[in-house]
Amino acid sequence: MLISWLSQIASEPPKLSFTISTVPLYTDSGTDKVIFSLNPSAGQSLYLQLMQQIRLALDTGVLQHGDQLPGIRTLAEQLVVSHNTVAKAYSQLEHEGLLELRHGSGAFVTAKRGRKSRSEKVLLARSRIQALIESLRNEGLSDEEIHRLCEAELFYPATKIETT
Repeated sequence: MLISWLSQIASEPPKLSFTISTVPLYTDSGTDKVIFSLNPSAGQSLYLQLMQQIRLALDTGVLQHGDQLPGIRTLAEQLVVSHNTVAKAYSQLEHEGLLELRHGSGAFVTAKRGRKSRSEKVLLARSRIQALIESLRNEGLSDEEIHRLCEAELFYPATKIETT
């Protein structure tokens, strides 16, 4: 009996279970929902997955300062996970200064001052690169030379070169 049960388990493909939930938010930023997707078979703790998704929402501007996330128990019920999982993620994000937990009200985004969203960082980097490329073109370098220099620096960073 045991052997037939073990062979049946071995022959069946493993079932992957995902918890995907659309979570309603109370925001000032115009966003009314965020989708969290937790994968118990991902090899990473569920609270870490939740933390990463909240950080990503902050970095991309989906969540902004003052936005309210659901309370611990509410989110745990929506994601079908233990409330301890959500509590640990919220607690760690509060320790990092990204969330403020208010008893009975939920969690509020309190991104650190001076913290730029990912989109702001990308826009700033893009404008700096455009200025650098324009400057190098004005110095007489071709687009191909600029491309090779950038590629070489990315893949083989050189030691600091002194100019005279």
